Amino acid sequence: MQPISFRFRIIFVLTCVVCFAVAERADAGVSYFDMSEDISSNLKPFPKWTSVMSRYRGQQKTPDSECGKTAFHPCVIPQWKSLVAGLRDESMENKLEAINDWANAHPYIVDQLNWGLNDYWSTPYEFMEVNGDCEDYAIAKYYSLRAAGVPEDRLRIMVVQDLNLGGIIHAILGVYDDDKLWILDNQIKQVVDAYSIYHYRPIYGANGQHWWRYYPKN
Repeated sequence: MQPISFRFRIIFVLTCVVCFAVAERADAGVSYFDMSEDISSNLKPFPKWTSVMSRYRGQQKTPDSECGKTAFHPCVIPQWKSLVAGLRDESMENKLEAINDWANAHPYIVDQLNWGLNDYWSTPYEFMEVNGDCEDYAIAKYYSLRAAGVPEDRLRIMVVQDLNLGGIIHAILGVYDDDKLWILDNQIKQVVDAYSIYHYRPIYGANGQHWWRYYPKN
């Protein structure tokens, strides 16, 4: 039998520590979304997100009559606009469920296949044309809910660690509705209460005006 390498032993120990911490917190019935936060209006540390906002504003200026002729202006955009317009007078619950279902129906495509990059954040129009990965779902849901009348201060693109997968980085959409925080996730079919999730540890969140750093409550 070959001796176990020092590196392997370290990885094993760290994995066990993470698993123990997750299990301990889950056993205590405490979600990582029960968190403290700091807020900032400086979005400069997030160029991928600010680039999305800038590109999307430009793409919205293309008339729908140019659909299929202009890059990233697919002819499904009028259908999407009709969907969100029809949701404006609906309840928050109906808006969240409809938008979550609409976005999650798109195939998952990694950024390397779409863009030849390890990490590219897509606008909703780009997502509708070529699909995308986790943050692209979250962004498409964010802008869909904005178009359906949900105020910006209720929405956050949230970057989390998936502790079920060793802490891999993942992106979701958080929506505040009174005292509830709802999570829209491409990995979960239904809209779920954040406090029922025990395997995501939030790192930061952002909308068009602010970003938040999350950390455990004392």
